[in-house]
Amino acid sequence: MKYLLGALFLAVSGAGFFLFWRADNVSEFAFFSASTTPAEVQPAGNPKNSEIKPGADIEPQKPLVNPPAEIKAVYATSWVAGTPSMFERLVNIAKTTEINAIVIDVKDYSGYVAYDIKNDAAERYKAKEIRIPKINSLIKRLHDGNIYVIARISVFQDPRLAAARPDLAVKSKKNGKTWRDKKNLSWVDAASEEAWEYNIAVAKDAAGRGFDEINFDYIRFPSDGNLNDADFPFWNEKSPRRETLQKFFRRLNEELSGIPISADLFGLTTTGADDLGIGQVLEDAFGNFDYVAPMVYPSHFANGTFGFKNPAAHPYEVVKNSMESASKRLDAFYNATTTRAEINNSNSAVRFSKLRPWLQDFDLGADYDAKMVKAQIEASAEAKSAGWMLWDPKNVYTKEALISE
Repeated sequence: MKYLLGALFLAVSGAGFFLFWRADNVSEFAFFSASTTPAEVQPAGNPKNSEIKPGADIEPQKPLVNPPAEIKAVYATSWVAGTPSMFERLVNIAKTTEINAIVIDVKDYSGYVAYDIKNDAAERYKAKEIRIPKINSLIKRLHDGNIYVIARISVFQDPRLAAARPDLAVKSKKNGKTWRDKKNLSWVDAASEEAWEYNIAVAKDAAGRGFDEINFDYIRFPSDGNLNDADFPFWNEKSPRRETLQKFFRRLNEELSGIPISADLFGLTTTGADDLGIGQVLEDAFGNFDYVAPMVYPSHFANGTFGFKNPAAHPYEVVKNSMESASKRLDAFYNATTTRAEINNSNSAVRFSKLRPWLQDFDLGADYDAKMVKAQIEASAEAKSAGWMLWDPKNVYTKEALISE
């Protein structure tokens, strides 16, 4: 177990941890990946697991007719989802506890699509890596157990797309080559409409396979590395980053009409007033997504936040304070006169967004045992969240924190 020491402030974006610290009025971001690499979830030295077998798949499925009213999910990497002996652990948790949903990577931080997607662009970009050989069969099995299935897509952090389409990639001002963050990962420009359409196409294909919801992560600008050297081929630096994401969120809403969608945002958006330098503002997601998922991991808040020397040691208070703030902002958004008028318009595309946070089920800043995980779940419920999702990059969850069924 590793403890986070010092006056550090962390925000999270799905597969990555972002440390934010202040010293002498200087603010910087640093990136520490929590991405689950193949080596972390598969047998050592065998990235192409022998359990992952190709073969003919069944027909695409339909979404659940009666999805759970309140989603309670765990996250699975594509490697785990494609490895039966590993995935069975998660299915068993869903069978025996209150868990009723599983979030599965279909396009992760590597940029590879994890199943045999039927998409010309993915073929041209050589963006397929078949980690889940029979995605339709997998969805059917989960649906047969009344398990809600969510497809997770990493959007603008996409080394595969950046390599295949360097004209869409963030560039280095110094040498004109593809810019990379502190983990040596490349990004595409968040203002690239071709990148938007490509990810929308992936989302449509996943929805067509029977996924019940599409979850979007890394919907932001880069936050670490030498940002002064980052050159964006499409984004006009004179315009706020926030405006770019506002346009992208609206596009997702319009293009994926009728498909449940969700957005992963930094936990800081629940209390922050600006766009954090990455373009994310909580209210901009409201109305465009069915679920908004702030990543309010207690270990990722600065010492002193909410009056706690070590926020990680106070999971209930941190989650409750964060989500109550988000809930008030959600109420204010839908109570606004302009929003009400838009909703009352019969042609309105405004969605009724609900809050559904990501919660911590990994050791960082404190030992996260059943009591710590359960405290977050209780806080989320008391803050009137519409369910929750547990994140552990290694997909090992604390079953004792969950209600048995």
